[in-house]
Amino acid sequence: MEMKETIDKQMLKVAVVDGQGGGIGSVVVRRLREEFDEALEIIALGTNSAATTSMLRAKANKGATGENAIALNAGRVDVITGPLSIVIANSMMGELTPIMAQAIAHSQAKKILLHLNQEGVEIVGSAREPLPHLVDCLIEKIKNLVGGQTHV
Repeated sequence: MEMKETIDKQMLKVAVVDGQGGGIGSVVVRRLREEFDEALEIIALGTNSAATTSMLRAKANKGATGENAIALNAGRVDVITGPLSIVIANSMMGELTPIMAQAIAHSQAKKILLHLNQEGVEIVGSAREPLPHLVDCLIEKIKNLVGGQTHV
């Protein structure tokens, strides 16, 4: 029997962190918006402006770019999501700095990460799945945090 963990907040704040072109982050933002409509505040945090812009186009509520924005906002949200590489210093071809990785890892926010193997890190016990399937699992985890309620 799986135990549900919920966060008691009026509106859940979810940070989606991505870099390079923001392709993964924009898929996550789009699916979160489809599933939860305006019930979540989605904050796009990009390692560069292209990633942030891509996530804003996918309907994030607001966005910020760069090391300071990620370090500051990691402590202001309830959930942080993105690829596993957001907690690995110097990942994303060097775009994700050690300060960003540390701020995300040390944040009190719940981290729900996609185990994509882009950095040569293998997670034992996890099955290789395409991005859409991983995002579906991410959506289910966030549903559990908000008590299983969707608002679409």
